Amino acid sequence: MDEELITTDAPTLDENAGLETVLFAWHAATIRLEQTHEALRAEVRRLTDELEVKNRELARKNRLADLGQMAAHIAHEVRNNLVPVTLYLSLLRRRIAGDAGSLEVLEKIEQGFAALDVTVNDLLNFTSDRDPVMEPFALGKLVEELAGSLRPQLEAQAIDMVIEVPENQTITADRDMLRRAVLNLILNAVDAMPKGGTLTVRSARGPEGIEISVADTGPGMSKETQAKAFEPFYTTKQGGTGLGLAIVYRIAEVHGGSVTAANGPESGALVTLSLPQAALEAAA
Repeated sequence: MDEELITTDAPTLDENAGLETVLFAWHAATIRLEQTHEALRAEVRRLTDELEVKNRELARKNRLADLGQMAAHIAHEVRNNLVPVTLYLSLLRRRIAGDAGSLEVLEKIEQGFAALDVTVNDLLNFTSDRDPVMEPFALGKLVEELAGSLRPQLEAQAIDMVIEVPENQTITADRDMLRRAVLNLILNAVDAMPKGGTLTVRSARGPEGIEISVADTGPGMSKETQAKAFEPFYTTKQGGTGLGLAIVYRIAEVHGGSVTAANGPESGALVTLSLPQAALEAAA
C-alpha cells in the first residue's frame, strides 16, 4: 500500500512540463516588469530635465520682461532729456565758432552724447515689443545696403567683407527687424577685428528655413562667451552695452527662429541666425 501511495503522489511528466511553463512565464513577466520599470524611470528623468529647462526658460523670460520694462522707462527718460541738451550744444557751437580750443572740447562732449544716444537706441530696440510685419524681400539686396553704409568703417579698419548670398534668394520676415539683426551681427564681427581681417556673410536655405551666418577672423569666443553671448548686458568690449546680440536673440525669437554662437572651423567667431520660412510665408 505504501508503494501505491508513493507512485500516486509523484509528479507526472505533464505536471512537470506545466510547472516549467509557469516558471518560464513568471520569469519572462519579471524581466518585462523590470524593463518597463527602467523605461519609466528613464522617462521620468527625461521629463524632469525637460521641466527644469522649461522652468529656467520661464524664469529667464520673466526676468527679461521686468528688465525690459525698467530699461524702456529709463531709455525714454534719458531720450527726453537728450533732446534739449542737443539743442543747447548746437546753440553753443554757433557762439564759439571762432574759438578752436572751445570747439575741440565741445566735440568731445558731442561724442559722449552720441555714444549715450547709441545706448538709448539699443535699449529701445531691446525692449521693443511690437509684432513683426512679414513681407518677402531680397536678402542679398539688404546685405549689400548694409555693406555700402559700413564701407568707410570697413576700409578704415582694413576689413574685407565677403558676401555669399544668392542673388535670387527671397526671405519672408520683418525687413526692419532683420536689417537690425544682421547689422548687429556685422558690427559685432567688426569689433572683433580691430587690426583688420575678413568678414563673411553667408546664407543658405536649409530644411527648416534660411540660415544667415556672419563669420570673422578674430580671436574667437571663449566657452563662457559662447554660453552668455545672448544675455542682456553681457559684454567683453570696453564701453559696450551688451545688448547687440541680445537684440538679435529677441528678433530671432519673435520670428520663431533661433540664433547660435560658436567658433569657426579655422578661426574667429561664427554666429548663425536661423529663420523658419514655411510658417512665416503663410503668415505673410
